[in-house]
Amino acid sequence: MNRKFTVFAVIVLSVIVLDLVTKELAVRYLSKVGSISVIPGFFDLTLVWNRGAAFGVLAEAPEYIRKLILIGASSIAAVVTVAYAYAKRNSLSYWEIVSLALIAGGAVGNLYDRIFIGAVRDFFDFYIKNNHWPAFNIADSAISVGIATFIVYELFFKKKS
Repeated sequence: MNRKFTVFAVIVLSVIVLDLVTKELAVRYLSKVGSISVIPGFFDLTLVWNRGAAFGVLAEAPEYIRKLILIGASSIAAVVTVAYAYAKRNSLSYWEIVSLALIAGGAVGNLYDRIFIGAVRDFFDFYIKNNHWPAFNIADSAISVGIATFIVYELFFKKKS
C-alpha cells in the first residue's frame, strides 16, 4: 500500500475510534449527571441527541426523509472521499491527504450514529450567556477542520502549474 494512503487510513480509523469512544463516554456519564461545566460561562459538556443535520437542519422533517437524506449524504461523502484519496494518492500533498482523512473519518463516525442509533450524539457545548453554538462532537470537528484545511491549502498553498 502507498505510504500516503496508509497515512490516510490511519487518520480515518483514528478519527472514527476517537469519535465513537468519546460519544460512548458522553452517553454513559452525561446521561447520569446532566451537564459538566468545563469553563463556566463558556464551555460545557452536555449530551444532545441530534436527529437532524448540522445546526439541526432537517430535525423536523419526516423520519424516513431525514434518514434517507442524511444517511445517503454521509455515505456518499465517505465513499467519494476515500475513493478520491485512493485514486489520487500519488499526486495529493500530505495536507490534502490529512484533510480528506479528517472528512472521511468524521463522516463515518456520524454515519455510524445515524444508522445504529438513529441520532448523532453531540456533547461539546460552547456558549456566551444564553447564546449557544450548536452542540457538536469529534466527528463534526474533524469534518470542519478537514474542509477548512483543504480549502486553505487549495487557495493559498497549492503550487499552481
